[in-house]
Amino acid sequence: MDRLTSLTTFVGVVDSGGFSAAGRKLNMSTTMVSNHVQALEERLGVRLLNRTTRKVSLTEVGRAYYDRATQILADLEQADDIASALQSTPRGTLRVHSATHMVPFIAPVIGEFLATYPEVKVDLRMGESNVDLIEEGVDVALRMTPPPDSSLIVRNLATWRHVLCCSHGYLEKHNRPEQLSDLARHNCIRHLMYPFGDEWQFADRKGAPAKVRVAGSLVTNSGEALRIVALQGVGICLAAGFLVHDDLEAGRLVRLLPEYRPVELSMSAVYPHRHHLSAKVRTFIDMLVHHSAEQQKLINPYS
Repeated sequence: MDRLTSLTTFVGVVDSGGFSAAGRKLNMSTTMVSNHVQALEERLGVRLLNRTTRKVSLTEVGRAYYDRATQILADLEQADDIASALQSTPRGTLRVHSATHMVPFIAPVIGEFLATYPEVKVDLRMGESNVDLIEEGVDVALRMTPPPDSSLIVRNLATWRHVLCCSHGYLEKHNRPEQLSDLARHNCIRHLMYPFGDEWQFADRKGAPAKVRVAGSLVTNSGEALRIVALQGVGICLAAGFLVHDDLEAGRLVRLLPEYRPVELSMSAVYPHRHHLSAKVRTFIDMLVHHSAEQQKLINPYS
């Protein structure tokens, strides 16, 4: 007998509470249901079910086999769903959350997505703080740092680095730092979402890790706020390279300690789960991956 059908039948008997009920559910005669279960037991050399005139119950071995069998059948169903999703047209509303300063990166992808798939709508929300994807009903979030929830699925899109910088105005009032330890004596304005807190981490010219604990008069969850305050000469900051590239090129900001490279981070697409991923989510993430590869130099101009 077909092993998969026997497995499905066995699970059906347990879920339905009997052979007759399983037969009705599976559109199969009671005799055929019994034959499938018996074939499984003979193949395994064990008894899976205790049978009486009034009910059936699982043996100890049957319980373990049932638990694994239900997982196998669920995995097969999910595989079928994924295959179907890959062949279907993206449709419905895609809910996306992104950091505000990532608008120049994500907007072209959303434009292409909407132009390519007219049956899709996009609900794009911007914010600097992490959101609860499940509670907020978000399909995909774009993050610059690792998500705090390890149960989320993370798809790396591109790598990027901070740039250690300040304004000329700040250097006119304070000694220029000559080595990493000097930063401990400067006003270092910080981003709240920096993954290492108040310990700024780097690699020296030989690639060896180096770090310094800093403090300052501003902590914010806004990369743009850091940039503006740094331009005003308030302090030294670690800013995303793509945010301050134009300011550095124009001389409005000065790069400091270039012999120390800030640690490399990943720009990521984050979503709640891998199973039953809809066509709209899968397709949008694929577009993000493709766009990221093309834009890598712009995302990390100081690689």
